[in-house]
Amino acid sequence: MTSLSSLVGAAAVLTGEAAGPYSIDWRGRYSGNALAVVLPSESKQVADVVRLCAAESISIVPQGGNTSLCGGSVPLPQGRQIVLNLSRMNRIRSVDAANYSMTVEAGCKLADVREAAENCNRLFPLGLTATQNICEIGGNLSTNAGGINVLRYGNARDLVLGLEVVLPDGRIWNGLRRLRKDNSGYDLKHLFIGAEGTLGIITAAVLKLFPRLQSSATGCVAIESAEVAVRLLAHMRANCGDRLSSFEIISRTCLDLVYRHIPDTTEPFAGKYGYYLLIQVSDVLPGGLDEVLRAALQSFGPGLMEHLVSTDAGIVEKWWKLRKNISEAQKREGISIKHDVSVPVNRIADFLARSDIALRNAFPGVRIVAFGHMGDGNIHYNVSLPNPDQNREFIAHHEAAVNKQVYQVIRELDGSISAEHGLGQLKRDMIRDFKDPLELELMRNIKQILDPLGLMNPGKVI
Repeated sequence: MTSLSSLVGAAAVLTGEAAGPYSIDWRGRYSGNALAVVLPSESKQVADVVRLCAAESISIVPQGGNTSLCGGSVPLPQGRQIVLNLSRMNRIRSVDAANYSMTVEAGCKLADVREAAENCNRLFPLGLTATQNICEIGGNLSTNAGGINVLRYGNARDLVLGLEVVLPDGRIWNGLRRLRKDNSGYDLKHLFIGAEGTLGIITAAVLKLFPRLQSSATGCVAIESAEVAVRLLAHMRANCGDRLSSFEIISRTCLDLVYRHIPDTTEPFAGKYGYYLLIQVSDVLPGGLDEVLRAALQSFGPGLMEHLVSTDAGIVEKWWKLRKNISEAQKREGISIKHDVSVPVNRIADFLARSDIALRNAFPGVRIVAFGHMGDGNIHYNVSLPNPDQNREFIAHHEAAVNKQVYQVIRELDGSISAEHGLGQLKRDMIRDFKDPLELELMRNIKQILDPLGLMNPGKVI
């Protein structure tokens, strides 16, 4: 550890009990052991640490806010490894309002990036409901994060112009270009976005900015079936165009958990329904969107049980509080078998119906918590028993069978077993059954070329 201290300073190298919190994932499912946690303050220090580790054959686990949901940002229980946490690298290097771009370091919290953009009358649209105040840009890009605004703005991959990356041999690739067009060869940044730190360490990024929104309206809609939601989404896109920014679906079981565990939450309607939708439209022009949204909903036809439209910030925040706290409510309830899946948008109702039937036939009384970003086909589909005390045993005995049922439906509907959370440790082995062998071969070849010693985030992705 003396050598590491000489590179980053003694206070930036943690061992023993001080390193413990960095070795446990956000859900508390995965934990490991690290020789040390190293907290560099600049890209050169990252490069120096990587070179030292390469010389000593020590593996490196890159880490940001440690909010990975698949065990991707924590060390393994075995092996010689350090955690390289980038949280001290939290400078916003520049904001170029005229170019609609900003250059930030990997340790910048997503909430701070969004605030910096707003201060320059711009918008950075990546929106993560549960972790926005603690997750960091480096991790967002390494996992190609999604969130509630993908429908309009795309995933994290779509919000990047350039990257700075420390390669596994310690060299620094400076790809911090601010260009919208650069057709001069392979677009290397996309190798590292979504690679979960297995190919290199993202240390900085040039992000795309957008015009700051001046008006918005939100609808809370009650429906009885997901099939209605599929038809309504197509209708809203046709009637609202690019102003449609969010279209979230929430099952009744989600709300039951939120009301049980989250204070100051209330039912939006007098009745109780099978599903609820949060629909948001927004524009750079001021005013009038409540009428646009209300007219679109009223012209839909039969299928909507109840709906409300509001531009009042207090009312809207109460609705979004229900959606934002689903994950926290589940965490307080206890462990469950979680799935982050995607299917073509028009097959969402098929996925929910077929998976629900298969699981309830196989495991009578099972509780299914389904919610997510319907606008881009991403559903969080979580399975447990109603009695939290029984879930540890249920998961120990039946997790593989539950996964098989869910993923079989995903396969038949031409979907993905990881929509936005990544593979990490959780799905590293499962992906072999869903990727074409040639695709896996190409991924391994890229890994071998960039990281021939296999030191970057071992045991994750591939």
